[in-house]
Amino acid sequence: MRTVVPMAVILALSMASGPVYASGVDSKPLDQQGIEALETRASQAQPREQCFLYAELVHQMTELSVRQYAAGDVGKATEMLRHIQLLAQKIHLSMANNDKRLKNAEILLRHTAFRLTEMLHGSSSEDRPLLEQTLAQVNEAQTETMMQVFRNK
Repeated sequence: MRTVVPMAVILALSMASGPVYASGVDSKPLDQQGIEALETRASQAQPREQCFLYAELVHQMTELSVRQYAAGDVGKATEMLRHIQLLAQKIHLSMANNDKRLKNAEILLRHTAFRLTEMLHGSSSEDRPLLEQTLAQVNEAQTETMMQVFRNK
């Protein structure tokens, strides 16, 4: 049986003690229409803006997935995690040397990985494989973005 209480406790504690820069990132209201609009915007953006937009999209989708999981809607959260995996691949493919806001994308991806780790710790054993895969792909995108930031300096 999946327990929602530990996840809700972890979520409440993480929101109260999160990093200062992350509180501004998470204060945006999240909804499916906003995520769909951002995904359309990212797919149609100039190549040098896509990496950041996809990172922002992955971050918002992760936050929504955390909330869905905490609310007990595991099916929607799982669907969202699978979509996050696809978008993490797009981040990898959209990265270029002249990316705009590359450092901001790296920060968003780092925070997203942190949130996925929190979600993993509060998840049931049935949900862990998908969460671990998603976390691995987000970590890979974050590492690659960070390396690109250092190459551009």
